[in-house]
Amino acid sequence: MSVTRDEVLAVLKTITNPATGSDLVSSDIIRALTIDGGKIRFVMEVDAAHGKAMEPTRLEAVEALEKLVGEGNVSALVTAHSQQKPPPDLKLGGKPAQPQGPQKVPGVNSIIAVASGKGGVGKSTVSANLAVALAAEGKKVGMLDADVYGPSQPRMLGVSGRPASPDGKTILPLRNHGVTLMSIGLMTKEDEAVVWRGPMLMGALQQMLSQVQWGLLDVLIVDLPPGTGDVQMTLSQKAEVSGAIVVSTPQDIALLDARKALNMFEKMNTKVFGMIENMSTYICPNCGHEEHIFGHGGARRDAERLGLPFLGEIPLDLDIRMAADGGAPIVASKPDSPQAKAFRAIARKLIDDGIV
Repeated sequence: MSVTRDEVLAVLKTITNPATGSDLVSSDIIRALTIDGGKIRFVMEVDAAHGKAMEPTRLEAVEALEKLVGEGNVSALVTAHSQQKPPPDLKLGGKPAQPQGPQKVPGVNSIIAVASGKGGVGKSTVSANLAVALAAEGKKVGMLDADVYGPSQPRMLGVSGRPASPDGKTILPLRNHGVTLMSIGLMTKEDEAVVWRGPMLMGALQQMLSQVQWGLLDVLIVDLPPGTGDVQMTLSQKAEVSGAIVVSTPQDIALLDARKALNMFEKMNTKVFGMIENMSTYICPNCGHEEHIFGHGGARRDAERLGLPFLGEIPLDLDIRMAADGGAPIVASKPDSPQAKAFRAIARKLIDDGIV
């Protein structure tokens, strides 16, 4: 039986953490929650002093969730974190890490920034599906969620839990759907606002680039925040970015801001690999009628006018949204669907062009 992330969390909220008296979700001990083909896996990370006492609670959680997905389809572990090796401190408000100037991220062959001029055009959804699509094509892929004020990649990629650190300095990223992920959203509670000024953003971004143990990657996709601000400038100035992809809807207002993003990369001497038109067309699932709700072809025309590659069109589709909300991008959850094939086509184009 297929279940959603929200349904699983709702069950875990009914179970009390004996160490705190609050429920398992509110006490922030659920880590690495994944839902794959009706199977549920997660870790309960507790203080070492409470490790043995949590076993009855673990069994209670497994039993409750098996009522949703059936016996034998739930796996839960209890792990006790060490006080001698705490999670890494991102040093909020600290000075940007040295050294200065663009640096190559160890083990990472190329870095692709995915940007948009404005919010709401589906940049993060495109980033997540593109990452999974490249992984499905056999590439080793990492995802850095640099949208610090609105980190959405943990939810979209179905990843939860605070990254571990073997020495208090190196950050171990999490992984799902073939993608290695690091996000500021993994370091804060899901509904907790990140209220930072520019220097804090710069310091955190540099630490996520340099302190995360990315391993050997063919490509690191960086999901940038919308606009043309501190994060974009810091990334271009501190890391060797191979190039950028700009996402826009075909709407005139969105294209105006997309042009600003393109101009920003030009000023920072960052190559633009091309443009993607998201929400390009809507096809009624009942009658098959095609409607261009936000217009159509605007991103293609802008790309042609500016002499940039046009990478492809992504439809406006309910399944894409639901898959992202459920923690399994459409490329992973419905790999044979027309929507997934649109993302796979863009991934193959990037590979065929030698970009990845």
